Amino acid sequence: MRVLHILPSLDPRMGGVAEAVVQLVRHMTPFGCASEVVTLDAPDGPAFERVDAPVHRVGPGRGFYGLSMPLVRWLRANRARFDAFVVHGIWQFHSVAAWSGVIGSRTPLFVFPHGMLDPWFQHTYPKKHLKKRIYWALLERWVFNRAERVLFTCETELELARRPFLTARHRLAVNGFGIDSVPDGGDVPAETFRNAFPEVRNKRVLLFLSRIHEKKGCDLLIDAFADIAALDSELCLVIAGPAEPALLERLKGVATARGIARRIVWTGMLAGEIKWSALRTAEVFVLPSHQENFGIAVVEALASRTPVIITNKVNIWREIEASGGGWVCDDTRDSVADALRRWARETTAASREAMRDTALACYERHFRIETAARQLVGSVNLASASSKR
Repeated sequence: MRVLHILPSLDPRMGGVAEAVVQLVRHMTPFGCASEVVTLDAPDGPAFERVDAPVHRVGPGRGFYGLSMPLVRWLRANRARFDAFVVHGIWQFHSVAAWSGVIGSRTPLFVFPHGMLDPWFQHTYPKKHLKKRIYWALLERWVFNRAERVLFTCETELELARRPFLTARHRLAVNGFGIDSVPDGGDVPAETFRNAFPEVRNKRVLLFLSRIHEKKGCDLLIDAFADIAALDSELCLVIAGPAEPALLERLKGVATARGIARRIVWTGMLAGEIKWSALRTAEVFVLPSHQENFGIAVVEALASRTPVIITNKVNIWREIEASGGGWVCDDTRDSVADALRRWARETTAASREAMRDTALACYERHFRIETAARQLVGSVNLASASSKR
């Protein structure tokens, strides 16, 4: 069996969708499913060495939506080689191209929205939502109407997605998602991060590791940390991730105004060994997002035996709260500050070590990628068999 994954880009700076494809491709293979990937990345761009599958680059697309007739032609020319198309992400031309590519064939089409149907965007960006309404009416709805299944990473994502666009005619299913097991402490010592950033030595590290974006609640985190920083002079906030220069300067300005600039370490984007070392160094991982579909970095923290503090706008919060792998708060400054205050005051070395074990158990139970890969292969098998009858 052979599956084609379709997405705008495999550039890791684009966020979780690219990482989702990398993980699924790798772990579908043991279940008898070969994968290929097609993207709108430029053919002469950097190599995607982490992808264990052929990658076809037919970009770049034109304009904001990535219009690309070469992608449509490529899909139509190659569709007979595949048992299914799997679209990752929506609201750009690649999903419409996938729909166009299966017209006139019986190739099953699956769609992973990856959180892009969340009503948070509707309320937060009403002008953009109006554009999406128009785009849905003209193009995107045909993708969903043709889909064999619309697949979600967790139950909360599915329930939220029903509100803005989906109807009873759409076939919805929770596929689940997860990550691969992470390097163990012997392979990635905590000293790697401490040596790279000596400011964190002998500190109690609170780690934010994600793309720095307004929806991630970085401003809340800085203000909340400023509210509790005086509780322990050893507390240190590390903010790791790529950011637009204007937003980064604004956030640094907030830290300076609150008098905690020297208590925050800005690392930029971390990857590979130093990222895993940072996760192991941290006492707790903090993600105060206003909206987060799955939160791959959250699960990476759990898999690294690092407890998490997240908001109830991260869609996997129920699984984490029920398992004891972390604490859940509201996406407000006061609620985040309360959680940080509790962490600073109430946890002990022994209780934090126990929470590390619980965090790992949460990952093992809910977020192993093998489970999600097996589920997707099973869905493709059923659809492919049905299409050939």
